[in-house]
Parts: sequence; structure tokens; C-alpha cells
Amino acid sequence: MWSGRFSQELNADFEQWQRSFPFDRILLPYEVAASKAHAAALAKAGVLDNGELSLTLAALDQIAAEGIPSADDGSIEDVHHYVEKRLVEVAGEVGLKLHTGRSRNEQIAIDLRLYVRAQIDGISQALVGLADEFVNQAEKAGDAAMPSYTHLQRAEPVLVAHWLLAYVEMIMRDLSRLADCRKRLNQCPLGSGAVAGTILPLDRASMAKALEFGAPTANSIDATSDRDFAIEFVQALSSIALHLSRWAEESILFATTEFGFVKLPEEYSTGSSAMPQKKNPDALELIRGKSARVFADATALFVTVKGLPLAYDKDMQETQQPVFAAAQQVGGMIRVATGFIANVTFDYACMELAASRGFMNALAGAAYLVRSGVPFRHAHEMIGKAVQLCVEKGCELEQLSTEDYASCGITAGQQLFSALQLEQVLAIHDVPGGTAPLQVRAALKKAKETLSIYAGAAHVCA
Repeated sequence: MWSGRFSQELNADFEQWQRSFPFDRILLPYEVAASKAHAAALAKAGVLDNGELSLTLAALDQIAAEGIPSADDGSIEDVHHYVEKRLVEVAGEVGLKLHTGRSRNEQIAIDLRLYVRAQIDGISQALVGLADEFVNQAEKAGDAAMPSYTHLQRAEPVLVAHWLLAYVEMIMRDLSRLADCRKRLNQCPLGSGAVAGTILPLDRASMAKALEFGAPTANSIDATSDRDFAIEFVQALSSIALHLSRWAEESILFATTEFGFVKLPEEYSTGSSAMPQKKNPDALELIRGKSARVFADATALFVTVKGLPLAYDKDMQETQQPVFAAAQQVGGMIRVATGFIANVTFDYACMELAASRGFMNALAGAAYLVRSGVPFRHAHEMIGKAVQLCVEKGCELEQLSTEDYASCGITAGQQLFSALQLEQVLAIHDVPGGTAPLQVRAALKKAKETLSIYAGAAHVCA
């Protein structure tokens, strides 16, 4: 495609080493789509007549229908070279006209934007499906309770549904980040040429519209060198991977015999080659492990681009694989997580028993004293003394006698003992975002409504 300037052949080893076709061939559908838009603009500019345009478009459709090619042909440098070569084979001499007024610099810029946009739409749909499964499990849990934790120590009782909905909130932030990224990347670089803009009066607005972009890019130098959209996309994927990893870690802990909250689904577990009794959380462990690779992809993009002068540099070829790899990893992580959540079961009895022990009603006891007119700091100290007494006696707060409470400076009556019961401990957190059953039911309803909006938006985008 560029050998006219050169009098010597490329070093054979270097020629193969610098090829991107083995990995950028997955961009074929987007290269074809962009080429069709460019062909239509060439016809409008008078470079192609109607017959040549029809022949070119039909040939491009055939190339797309043939699917992703193998990487066996060592003479192909990249996906752009492949499409042009194949176009000439299918359509003849007219295929040589397609590159008029464009550059591979803008071609890879448009292909990557189209790829990332499609991945955002697909991953967004998958995230909605994952969130739906969390919501389904939250509905099944009803008013079942479990311990919440701070510092990995039991803190206060919460509804199991409240815990599950915390992950739904994370997913909805992930969806929001992807939507923001999509909005920013949705500008079309076609017509930017190599760096200074096309040499032909191509209708850039029509090309952008044909490819469902909001507008053409505003600056040809920026358009051909911009990889912000790729970095932002992989950053968003990193947040998804981070959230999935945190969920996986917590689920691994909760599936241990020591916790006993989670019953691992056999479809997403493995055994031991040595110990017959084992059921291991391999799906969760792999989600946790693969997240590191996504973070590495984000770092690779930053480091590759950070020292590049404007505009296009060959280094940018190295920005493709981290994008492809991160999208593939996160897509797989979401699919496995969705299947796991759909099939996992919880031991509600074990969770509720754990929520009833360990003085997690201590704050509720202090709250009762506050409602009785005791300053919170005094109430905190008094209940703290009661907890210490329980530790010495080997009992729970609700098992202390009125005399025991009196020794801590607390006048205990039936109302205090009622306030220490699990149902009342949950109910006092009756604020938006709290774990009171009424608030959690409202949060479930709101989550469903929000997810339905994202599902509709993802459907429209895809």
C-alpha cells in the first residue's frame, strides 16, 4: 500500500513482527461499515459513478458476509489492507478507487470507535441482565436478615436484600459510566485524512449520519490521534471488574464453612483431585483473578499514549489489543457472574442466626436510650458497659437481667428488651437508603424502574 517510495524490500522478520492483522482482523465488520460510508461520500463527490458505487457496496457486503478471515496470509499487513485487497479481488479495478481521500490513520480511528461503541452496547445489556439477577435474589430473600460488616467484623443486622441491592447500585454506576463514554466517543473521524483533513470535498456530516454518529469530529489532528475513548472505555471496564472482584471475594468468604451463608452452585464450582469432599468456588476465584488483567490493560493504554506527540504514531497500534482483551475479559466475567447469581442459594437460617448474635443490636440499644433523653455519648458508654458485661457472662444483650442493666446505669424495662429484638433493630433504620423492610421494598421498586430504563436504552443503542 505504500511501497512506491521504497527501493528495498522490508526485512522479512520486521515485516511479520509489525503486522497487526492477527489481532485487528476482528475489526472487519467495522472496517466494512466505514468503507461503505466512505464509498457513498466518494460517489457524492463524483469520484465513483452509480455503477461503481453499486459494485463497490455489493463487494463490501460480500466481504462482510465471508466473516472474520484467518490470519494465515502473511502478506496481509492489517485489516485495512485485507479489505482493500479482497475488494479488488471481488470488484476488480474499481476497488483501487476506494482509498481516495482517506488514510489508515482515520480508518483505525473510526474502526476502534465503532468497535468500542458496539462493545458498550453489548456489555451494557449484559450488566442489566446481571443486575436483574441480583434483584431477583433480593426479592426471593424477602425480609431475611444477615450481619453487615465493617473492618470485616460484624456491625449491624441488615436485610439480605439490602446487601444484594448494594451490588445493584454499583452496577448502575457502571452503566452510567459506559453511557457517558458512549456519548463522548460518538463523533465520526471519517474525512480527517492522515492528519490535515481529506483532500476531497467529502460530506462528513452524511458519513457521520450513515454510521449513527452524533457529528463529525472537530479537528483532524485530534481525530487521528485521539485514544481517550479507548482509555475511558477500559477504565469503565476496570470499574466493572473491580466491583465483580469485590463481590466474588465476599461470596467466597460467605461460602466458607466458617460463614455458611452461601451455598455454591455446582454448575459454577469444581472439586479437588486429591480431597473427595471439596467443592471449590473456582468461578468466583477466576473472576477475582481476571480483574487484574483488566487493570493491566488500562495501565498499558495510559503508558502507551502518555508520551506520544500529535498526531498518529505507530505506537498506537499497541492500543488495540488492550481494548480487545479487556472487553473480552469483562464480557466473560459478567456472563459467569450472571449465571452464578441466578443459581446460587443462601442459607437464610444461618444468616439470620448470625444476625442475632455478636451484640449487633448494641446501637439499637443506644438509640433507645437516646429516644429516652440520654445524650448519645452517655448512651454509647452505658451500652458499651453492658456489652462488656455480656462478654464476661457469655450472653447477649437481650439476655441480661434488669439488675445487670442497672449496674451499667440503665433502667431496663420491656421497651428496651423489645428494642433489642432483631425485627425492631432492622425497623429503626427507616430512612431512604436504610435497611428497614419498608425502605428496602421501595429500593427494590426503584431499582427495577431504573434498570428498565437502562434496558430500553441499551436495546435502542444495540
